[in-house]
Amino acid sequence: MPRKKNEEEPKDTIVGLVKLLAEERDIDEEEVFQAIESGLVAAYRREFGGNKQDIKSVNAEIDRETGEIYVYKLAEVVDDVVDEANEISIEAANELGYEDVEVGDEIEIGIDVEDLGRLAASAAKNAINQKLRDAESYKIEKEFSGKIGEITSGTIVRKDARNVYVNIGRAEAIVKHDGQIRNNRNEHYDQDRIMKFLVMGVEEANGRPSVVLSRTDARLVTKLFELEVPEIKAGDVIIRSVAREAGSRTKVAVYSKDPDIDAKGSCVGQRGQRVQQIMNELAEEKIDIVDWKEDPALFISEALQPAKVSRVDTEITTNENGEVERYAKVIVPDQQFSLAIGKSGQNVRLAARLTGFKIDIKKESDESVEASKALIDDFTVVDDENKEN
Repeated sequence: MPRKKNEEEPKDTIVGLVKLLAEERDIDEEEVFQAIESGLVAAYRREFGGNKQDIKSVNAEIDRETGEIYVYKLAEVVDDVVDEANEISIEAANELGYEDVEVGDEIEIGIDVEDLGRLAASAAKNAINQKLRDAESYKIEKEFSGKIGEITSGTIVRKDARNVYVNIGRAEAIVKHDGQIRNNRNEHYDQDRIMKFLVMGVEEANGRPSVVLSRTDARLVTKLFELEVPEIKAGDVIIRSVAREAGSRTKVAVYSKDPDIDAKGSCVGQRGQRVQQIMNELAEEKIDIVDWKEDPALFISEALQPAKVSRVDTEITTNENGEVERYAKVIVPDQQFSLAIGKSGQNVRLAARLTGFKIDIKKESDESVEASKALIDDFTVVDDENKEN
């Protein structure tokens, strides 16, 4: 049976709007049409459902060419109608043009709604807006979920007591408290300032995806070096490890796969221009570049720069829990002790994190005293044993 069409319907408006939005926002046309159809059903139920008509099944269809809308309910064919909202007699079905129906069949009954035009316009508007929000949210989540650990540039939008909000193109992102450099007077989150960030993840906020950024993660330093140093991007120079106290100081261990390429020199750049560019981006955060060494003792000596090291003794053991413990005793000239420790212990702390060793630093004079005492103790023990004999 030909379906009864609702004549008061803005045909071209809906089809044209759907096609235009689908093209501009890169959204599937069919998904938008389906969203509008769902919106029509929801709008009809809000307006005419509930206590007035408890209709179990309402559907809507939009002609993809003409924009004509057909709203209908499914009714079961019965002998005696008890539920008028969901049942229809065989006689009534025949009058509607369904001639070969039997009891138990379901038929479509067009719903006449006087103000369907108003409902349709409202439903279409709401459905399209929601579809645009959903599509945009999906794109944001899909795009940035694949960029976790990558670098992105953004413009500061605003800042409140805890968070910094950043425009990164199609999305507004957030830099949480722990992702902000707060101990550096050169780090400012001023409105309209362009900065680089590390993408940490995507979270839901007020029903929409929010991209979480960081300025403190150590991987940001790695990514900045990849941008600035062609030898790293090409894979000839490798960053083996990074230890960072954001806003203050970072140590980077580098290694060259090509013996003709100076890893440290490549990262520093001519007249220090490459590393200075990175330091400028990180609010003048100090960056130490050291050569990675396969020998732990040599690597620890490098990691403690700018201090000079006299000797490194390393010990690697496994504790009762099966965990590997790495310990290093480092001997430095007395005048190098403060430099090796660093301000508030920062130099040795970063060196330990860079190398993976627990580092105990001792002065040469203290080590000499301890060695002398140990020698005297050993001599005393031997002398006592001789006397007993």
